[in-house]
Amino acid sequence: MDLWSVLNTRRSVRSFSPRPVSSEAIERALEAARAAPSANNIQPWKFIVVRSASSRLRIAELSAGQMFIAEAPVVIVCCVRRYRDEYSWLQERMCLVDGSIAFTHLILAARAEGLGTCWIGAFSHDELKRHLGVPGDYDILALTPLGFPKDENAFRPVVDRKPFEDVVFLDHFGGEME
Repeated sequence: MDLWSVLNTRRSVRSFSPRPVSSEAIERALEAARAAPSANNIQPWKFIVVRSASSRLRIAELSAGQMFIAEAPVVIVCCVRRYRDEYSWLQERMCLVDGSIAFTHLILAARAEGLGTCWIGAFSHDELKRHLGVPGDYDILALTPLGFPKDENAFRPVVDRKPFEDVVFLDHFGGEME
């Protein structure tokens, strides 16, 4: 699948088929995440692949009760380690940017594999860290269920985006593109 098809058909999937996901497809998505750029090449991320049904259920409960998460055969959790940067305004923040880039690579690669994802940011951070045994110097950035969509039309093209001229400016905020 070409990049533009991936970008134009990636959707948040909230209903999953019980069809298993191959280890190879998961590894390809994780390789895409691993290939992501990061500030000073620090690569502050770790990924937890959760296949256990009981653990997926607990993750769904700790994620504001979004039970569709447990329906997917896999959940991937992205953890990031904070680090210091020489620029004070970036201190302890770049891991969030770096982790988000890697996580985006993962969800786009998953789409190329025919898999659905849904970026989840609503969860009980401390309880989820305890549940997954995440060390204290790491934070959970996001998680995603990963699996084949139940709805065969889940990957319809994206059409509900703001117009180009509402989000892109020339030379200054509000400047009209030619």
